[in-house]
Amino acid sequence: MKIKPLAITAIAAVLGLGTLLQAAPVLADSVHVAGDSTTYYTLSNHYGISVEELMDANPEIPSDNIYPGLKLAIPGTVQAKAAAAEAITAAPAAKAASAATFSVEPASNTVQAWGKEFNYAKVLQVKASAYSSAASENGKWGAVDYFGNALKLGTIAVDPSVIPLGTKVLVTGYSHPGLPKQAFLATATDMGSAIKGNRIDIFIPGSQSFVADFGYQYVQLFIIQ
Repeated sequence: MKIKPLAITAIAAVLGLGTLLQAAPVLADSVHVAGDSTTYYTLSNHYGISVEELMDANPEIPSDNIYPGLKLAIPGTVQAKAAAAEAITAAPAAKAASAATFSVEPASNTVQAWGKEFNYAKVLQVKASAYSSAASENGKWGAVDYFGNALKLGTIAVDPSVIPLGTKVLVTGYSHPGLPKQAFLATATDMGSAIKGNRIDIFIPGSQSFVADFGYQYVQLFIIQ
């Protein structure tokens, strides 16, 4: 724990698809399962919703951390045509997510995750803990990082003498249901008096008890160039 210093899930048979396309709008929020090329911009075009509305509906998912299989909330009224498209594309997207691989190519200093390739400068093994947005873990500053930004998935606290603030890293080697499978992109935007040397503190959305299950784990950081 840190101490701060300062889809709709739908299954449509082929015979019933035409009826689904002509149905009335669905009034509840829906869920979209991300594919290889999903971004807030592509979702905006697909559903006719602004990027800002989508980001507001998914405050814990940064735009640079959308990976295959991730579930995103689609706010407001969703037209039945979009729901039908979701029924058609959800299964292939889930299949692609299950087939997603994480691989490292030391010879070229590249790492691949979710079909994307990243260049890395070095690899660090660090001891990791996790923290939540609970007031007892964030003091008088509240649930914000060192720069005053709201805590979100992808926020990590570091020792700036080891990992400079602003550094982007690919984190892997952990185990916790509140984090993406295999790996996730993070940015060093927080710090704390208890985080010294080869240590990081990972922000995980959820209750304090849920986050506490992370305990202490040794993880690998790929410092992204």
